[in-house]
Amino acid sequence: MMPTTAMTATLADDAPGGTVLSRRTLLKALGVGLGSFVVPVGNADAAGTAGTFGALIIVHANNRVAVVVGATEMGQGVLSGFAQIVAEELGASWAMMDARPAPADPRFDNPLFGAQLTAGSTSTRGWFMPLRKAAADARERLIAAGAARMGVARAQCEAVSGTIRHRPSGRSVRFGAIAGAAAALPSVANAPLKPQSRWTLLGQPVRRLDLQGKVTGRARFGIDVTMPGLLHAAIRHAPVMGATLMRTPAKPQGAIALVPLDGAFAVVANDTWNANRLADLVEAEWTIPQSSSALDTEHVRRRARALMQSGTPLVAENRRDAGVDARTAASIDATYELPFLSHVCMEPLNCTVSITSAGCTVWAPTQAQGAAKATAARLTGLPETRIRIITTFLGGGNGRKIEQDYIAQAVRVALALRRPVKLTWSREEDFRNGYLRPAALVRVQASANAQGAISGWTYRNVSQSILGQRIPGFAGVDSQAVDGSIDLPYRMASRRVEWVPHDSKVRNGFWRSVGHSINCFAVESAIDELAHAAGRDPLAFRLALLASEPEAAAVLRAAADMADWTAAPVQGRAKGIAFSSCFGSLTAQVAEVSRTAQGRIRVHRVWAAIDCGVAVNPDSVAAQIEGGIIHGLSAALWGETKLTRGAAGPANFGEDAATTHRVAKLADTPDIMVRVLQSGRPMGGVGEPGVPPVAPAIANAFARLTGRRIRRLPFHRSGG
Repeated sequence: MMPTTAMTATLADDAPGGTVLSRRTLLKALGVGLGSFVVPVGNADAAGTAGTFGALIIVHANNRVAVVVGATEMGQGVLSGFAQIVAEELGASWAMMDARPAPADPRFDNPLFGAQLTAGSTSTRGWFMPLRKAAADARERLIAAGAARMGVARAQCEAVSGTIRHRPSGRSVRFGAIAGAAAALPSVANAPLKPQSRWTLLGQPVRRLDLQGKVTGRARFGIDVTMPGLLHAAIRHAPVMGATLMRTPAKPQGAIALVPLDGAFAVVANDTWNANRLADLVEAEWTIPQSSSALDTEHVRRRARALMQSGTPLVAENRRDAGVDARTAASIDATYELPFLSHVCMEPLNCTVSITSAGCTVWAPTQAQGAAKATAARLTGLPETRIRIITTFLGGGNGRKIEQDYIAQAVRVALALRRPVKLTWSREEDFRNGYLRPAALVRVQASANAQGAISGWTYRNVSQSILGQRIPGFAGVDSQAVDGSIDLPYRMASRRVEWVPHDSKVRNGFWRSVGHSINCFAVESAIDELAHAAGRDPLAFRLALLASEPEAAAVLRAAADMADWTAAPVQGRAKGIAFSSCFGSLTAQVAEVSRTAQGRIRVHRVWAAIDCGVAVNPDSVAAQIEGGIIHGLSAALWGETKLTRGAAGPANFGEDAATTHRVAKLADTPDIMVRVLQSGRPMGGVGEPGVPPVAPAIANAFARLTGRRIRRLPFHRSGG
């Protein structure tokens, strides 16, 4: 899968050349050093600190520069992206740069929302300007210190490739030699930022800093953390939601301890394998609440259908545009249904905790360092000043690792034993006890006039409230439920968007792209159906509706051009298109599908275009869109968590989508082509926008191919 960005990243800066690895050497590389957790990326640990500039930038004596990153690296490239921003503004070369995860500290709260939390595709958007300003301030102080060291006029000096160079003489001094003196100088208020016309790193593909460590196995994920004397805990939750232990079960023979928890228990042993084996031997008795019978997929579906007819809606949007002809020439009335979804992270939940007289240290693959610190402080009774959170690499987050359940459990087990403990959830525990994306039922009643413009649009979403489960007394429209259905760029004579809260007690969470993953499917499917009813080409219909939105139209055209939309389709195949405006970015996708001999959908190719404003690293943007497409494709084709009287399933990965969690493997993955547009619009996010358009693009293609419209996800359940 090759992105269609303009350049390919070079690997020449620090790649070992000509090294041939034997099997023994490779295995040693993958296994060596497991007793230590590698915090920084690159070589920052090998260098003495020469100067620290605020909380974000460290210059080492060996002339390397480390950026302290408050966001979580979970594969999206944020460590490298932040370093790239700093390198550009500081005047450093890319070969000098390192990055390291920040501790849990308010200084590293995302400036967009004031919390140390990685969510909402906001990391680069939130930190882009603060990092540039911090680097510009450091650059100006380095220039002043360098000029003083060389005894020359400051105005004659500039920062170039990690040195302060005196332009008239060509003399220079390295950052590392003057960093201490520079750091002691006062900050420079309103230090000038480099104009975009002078950027040499920003907007260019560069080699990611974490790449080598992940390829060699030196990078440490949460599940890799170990230390002398570490104990291992396996968790077992109640068989249904809301159940509690009747009494503490007996510790199984061979276990070190059994610790009762809220609706669960943990078995502790000397290794994870034995902890899991022994946990399976425990005979626990549970108190099952009567309400568990309502925590059932079919019950939720029936309740949603009743609420669609008789529920009291909350109005999220009600607008009229007198400039659009309200007369009706074609109309649709369609209902779309989406299931509960698990996060399906590749790395199961885990957390390591050590509590000593000095305080509490938590090693966690978490998206929410601030919340983790507060959780540990609450449970231990220690002040937050004595809580240390070490953020590891994440094997996927997707919103699941915002939650605090697994961190709280690990802290409680460590408290009970007063020994360092690593708690690891099995895959089955992970899938059965998640925070699910809400199920949703959406009805769209829409009409088009004779010119193909939308003359009326009524949209009703019935779904649970994620915010209502988290904010006591929450009232009003849940933004997470209606994201992707309001403020649409399409011109409409009238639009009304309603949300009916569904009072199901199923535990909900923030799934990658949240409400957009639900509403984009309904909106873009309905737009396609309306185009068909009006006798219009789906692309032309959308472009007409976006006549006053040139940036959105440009993204649609880019995807369509890549896909050669107007060309005759390959025999037995068809293409569908979908558009999404979410997280500040504009995204369009075209999917090409066929139907297998068994009647199933086969996705052959996906073309995607994104305009995220400034793309710090176009290769990373393309990679995020590719990953989002694969994530969204898996969910659209097969994704569903089913509830049976309070019990969630399936419990593990597998090939049979009816009984297991099937995800796209290499053979299922289409060719993906990505074009990154840089229009100069405000910066948008890229971690989530690749997900929402996938399902409607596939559904629209399948409808074109077969004449049959699939309105219920996943597609395999509806015969697609």
